[in-house]
Amino acid sequence: MATKIRLCRIGAKKNPFYRMVIAEAKAPRDGRFIEQIGYYDPTKSPVVLNIDEDKALKWLSTGAQPSNTAKSLLSQAGILTKFHESKN
Repeated sequence: MATKIRLCRIGAKKNPFYRMVIAEAKAPRDGRFIEQIGYYDPTKSPVVLNIDEDKALKWLSTGAQPSNTAKSLLSQAGILTKFHESKN
């Protein structure tokens, strides 16, 4: 089972709110997911980003591949640097 870390869009029209989830690679964007590890609200000023670091590191160590946007958000939160430091 190939897993991905990606964003799931929720919220109203023209008012996006995203959950960061672990999902199977073939699952639809807003479809079934395995676990929610955080959320992202781009409409607030400043942007709200909340990610559970322990869950994210666990899934990265088991081989979950982040999407481009999720990778950017994980690096902003400092989780990717911790993951690469723990590998060495």
